[in-house]
Amino acid sequence: MAWTWRFEKSDGTEVEPAVEPEEFTTQGDAESWIGEEWRALLEGGVDQVRLFEDDDEVYEGPMSLRAASES
Repeated sequence: MAWTWRFEKSDGTEVEPAVEPEEFTTQGDAESWIGEEWRALLEGGVDQVRLFEDDDEVYEGPMSLRAASES
């Protein structure tokens, strides 16, 4: 079982992240990583992310990185 992030612009277009992503063995590890790297990702042009467990999307819809920066 692998946990991976998909990095997108606000229109859903996939983009290459500024920070090299990993393939994670647990959901917690993937979420911890995004918690540490979201600022660098946002500065590098990523607006939102999606978490996948193998081919299944974990959350309903994308998670905005902009919302995190506005709080």
